[in-house]
Amino acid sequence: MSETKSRFVVSADWLQSELGKADLRVLDASFYLPAQKRDADAEYAAGHIPGAIRFDQDKIADHSTSLPHTIPSPDYFAAEVGRLGISENDRIVVYDGIGLFASPRVWWLFRVMGAKNVFVLDGGLDGWKAEGRPLETEAPNPAPATFTPNFDDSRVVTLETMRDIVSSSAMQIADARSAGRFAAVEPEPRAGMRSGHMPGARSLPSGVFASQGRFKSLPELRQTIVDAGIDLSKPVVTSCGSGITAAIITLALESLGHHDNKLYDGSWSEWGSRDDTPIVTGPPTPVKV
Repeated sequence: MSETKSRFVVSADWLQSELGKADLRVLDASFYLPAQKRDADAEYAAGHIPGAIRFDQDKIADHSTSLPHTIPSPDYFAAEVGRLGISENDRIVVYDGIGLFASPRVWWLFRVMGAKNVFVLDGGLDGWKAEGRPLETEAPNPAPATFTPNFDDSRVVTLETMRDIVSSSAMQIADARSAGRFAAVEPEPRAGMRSGHMPGARSLPSGVFASQGRFKSLPELRQTIVDAGIDLSKPVVTSCGSGITAAIITLALESLGHHDNKLYDGSWSEWGSRDDTPIVTGPPTPVKV
């Protein structure tokens, strides 16, 4: 692995050479917003990486809340991924269609639940297909496994904790939504959402971390984050629309050795839907040099 590349991201060449190994689990975690006009389940059925298991982020989630695909309880998560034949000791490679959109969320989720060897496929399924690599249409039928969770709740931010962070400026806030949504000049894709951002937040749109579905180099990641006004020597909480693309920032931070970070799971779906949370409109405050 190049020293300029994230240790959490694997190449298609590497993955193809490892397919079929007993301890390898490949997960198709594709997820799309309505505006993307893609059907993750249909694409999986039409052709996926050999042996890949479909990981539905809306199914393996907390169904007691109206918020989308929030983190499930450790026991529920363990039961569901155990049915998929995954243990916490497996090598887990997660991919999505675009390359770097929904897969980092599942990478983060498994790590928060205690798995250690979790990776994201560079380039995703679109890149895999473009290179003419093998596909299969048959869904695997893995033998059940036991996943023993070791949930690290310190990495997950709740609404009440987020209120404290905003009011005290105890952590830097990195927002992965588009710059237009951040500044309230583009509408939110979900009905009933107010527009804008949390006071003190910095805009780090998720798309800036990749080029053609491939994760940027460590120096590029560092420069992108610093240019947005984030101090890598201080703690960071990541946020986005519904807790998915926030994990792209988390992946970038962890790749750079920044481990004092948390993810606000409810994200803007929660914060923007309430009338008792402070919101700022307009671009972020200029970075002080």
